[in-house]
Amino acid sequence: MTETYADALVLFGVSGDLARKKLFAALYELTARGDLDMPVIGVASSDWDNEILRLRAREALEAGGAIIDDEIFARLASNLCYVAGDYRNASTYKEIANRLAGAACAVSYLAIPPELFDDVVEGLASVGLNRRGRVVLEKPFGRNTDSASALNEIVHRAFPEERVYRIDHFLGKDAVQNLMIFRFANTVLEPVWNRHYIRGIQITMAEDFGVEGRGSFYDTVGTLRDVVQNHLLQVLALLAMEPPVSEHPDALRDERVKVLRAIDTLTSRAVIRGQYAGYHEEPGVGAGSDTETFAAVRLEVDSWRWAGVPWIIRAGKGLASTVTEAVVEFSRPPRPLFADADCRPGANRLTFRTKPDEQISLSLQAKTPGPAMISGPIELHLDHDRVRGPDAYDRLIGDALRGDPGLFAREDGVMEAWRIVDRVLTDRRPSIAYPRGSWGPTEADALLGSDWTWASR
Repeated sequence: MTETYADALVLFGVSGDLARKKLFAALYELTARGDLDMPVIGVASSDWDNEILRLRAREALEAGGAIIDDEIFARLASNLCYVAGDYRNASTYKEIANRLAGAACAVSYLAIPPELFDDVVEGLASVGLNRRGRVVLEKPFGRNTDSASALNEIVHRAFPEERVYRIDHFLGKDAVQNLMIFRFANTVLEPVWNRHYIRGIQITMAEDFGVEGRGSFYDTVGTLRDVVQNHLLQVLALLAMEPPVSEHPDALRDERVKVLRAIDTLTSRAVIRGQYAGYHEEPGVGAGSDTETFAAVRLEVDSWRWAGVPWIIRAGKGLASTVTEAVVEFSRPPRPLFADADCRPGANRLTFRTKPDEQISLSLQAKTPGPAMISGPIELHLDHDRVRGPDAYDRLIGDALRGDPGLFAREDGVMEAWRIVDRVLTDRRPSIAYPRGSWGPTEADALLGSDWTWASR
């Protein structure tokens, strides 16, 4: 696919946390690779100027532990400029347009709350920056199906869908992209990657810390909205999708969307919500809040390949450890061949882990030492001893500049993901208290059934 390479980048919300923690580092790396030789305009309401913006960029890089090459940073700094203004004021957009005089294709990155999208999109359109430009939208894209639909309508007033890039940084992670490579570049997996050989898949995103000063934000969101509706459903889609018919970006997105369409809308029976003890004492959390800090859900992908196979997603804060992984558990042998029924071999498991380390491991069965014909697990590890790939934001901003939407969420995919979780955002059981440092409410075990256990425990 041939697209116009952008010749300008506009960052709304440049004084915010996301810019400080992620975006400045991405700009530096893109500059180092020669992919960002263009005007970069930071926009916010803070009382900054060009020099303060450049100073803040360097401070952010230093705080993140970057080893700064002065020549590379000088190139970045020479492209950075700042526009201070109110997002609701027409003069802000006139000033941006003046700074971009001659730019043919500007990418506008909205690292701002969704309630400001309307003002910014209309402002960009008022000065013609929507005509050939692209817009990148940070999550959360809505709070439910209705609000996401309303946001789509707002954005589409100025930008056609093919120039709307909804960012989910999980899809930009090298380890997450490796799910696709590992699946489709290894033909040994294809014959067994189906309901005949796989008994179930568990996807876990556990964090051993709490809301860490973000109580006022988290209390309005909760785990289902924060990571299940977006990040973890996207991981599920990558594991469950069919091979794309071509390398065209929409071929990849078509297959992810097909998976989401095959998942029924969740009901409260398939969801366990939890809240860690002490959550109400977090600054910014409302008294008596029922917001979940833990969610476990059981899904099925009702397709020819996956019908009847359970998919369990589990995510939460204040848990026993920090781990993000997807575990594919294969069916056990139909009967113990060499030992009695009490020594039935365990299941083979293929584990894709992104935190705390990046690795792929395969658990097989082999004979244990001694005279008895009994099997036990052995682990085969593929360690990622290789050059680290680009950070998620490096990759995704670079893709937006190139005009490659393959790793961004498309409108139909976003709406399907909201449909899946929409009902249980309101029609739900109360959150169950669990102690910090545990694996969440024990009631979540029921989602596994009687003969299955959690891969991480």
